[in-house]
Amino acid sequence: MACQNQTHAVFSPAPSPSPRVEPAAAVLQASDVPAGLSICLGSGPIDVYLAGLAQTDATLASQESGMWQQMQALGADAGAISIFTSTSAACDSDLGATQTARAAAGFVARFKDAAEADRAWQQGVFGFAPPAPGELAPGVTRGVNTGLGLSSFTYVRGTTSLASWRHGDFVALVVLSNLDAATFKAAAGAIDARLD
Repeated sequence: MACQNQTHAVFSPAPSPSPRVEPAAAVLQASDVPAGLSICLGSGPIDVYLAGLAQTDATLASQESGMWQQMQALGADAGAISIFTSTSAACDSDLGATQTARAAAGFVARFKDAAEADRAWQQGVFGFAPPAPGELAPGVTRGVNTGLGLSSFTYVRGTTSLASWRHGDFVALVVLSNLDAATFKAAAGAIDARLD
C-alpha cells in the first residue's frame, strides 16, 4: 500500500479568556498615596489582614471577619485590603481611620459575575451601604456623578472621604482620613482603572 500524504489544517487551541484581576493587585498601592504614608503590616489578601488584626484587636477583627463572611455568602471568591498611614498606631484602627493620622485604605472583592457583585454592593461593602436614591445626606453623591459608574456613591465630609462602587465583577471601597480631595479622587480612580 502506498502512503498518502494529506495536509490537514492545524488548529490552535482557543485562546483562554484574559486572566481575572487579583484583588491584591487592584487595591491601593504605594504609588497611589502621598509620600509620608507607610503600608500597614498585613495589607494584602483579606485573610492575611484579618489574621494579623486578630493579634492586635480581636474585637475589630471579629467585626471585620463577619463583614467579609457576609460578602463571601453573597459570592465573593477573593478579596484584599491595603492600608497606608502616617503613624503605625493607626494601623490598628478601623480602616486606618483616626482623628489625627493621615490614612488611606482600599478594599477590593471579586465575584463570579457582575450580578453577584451588584447584589453585594447594594448590601454594603464593609458596612457602607449605598443610600437610597433620593435620600442623599449632605456630602453624599450617588451614581454617575461620582465618576465611578452607576453603582457607586461617595461621601466627603470634614476630614473623611469614602467611595464605594461596583465595577464589573468587583466591588471596591476607598476610605481616606485627613487627606485632600485631589488625593481621594486619584486613589479611587487608580483602583477603578485596575478593575478593567
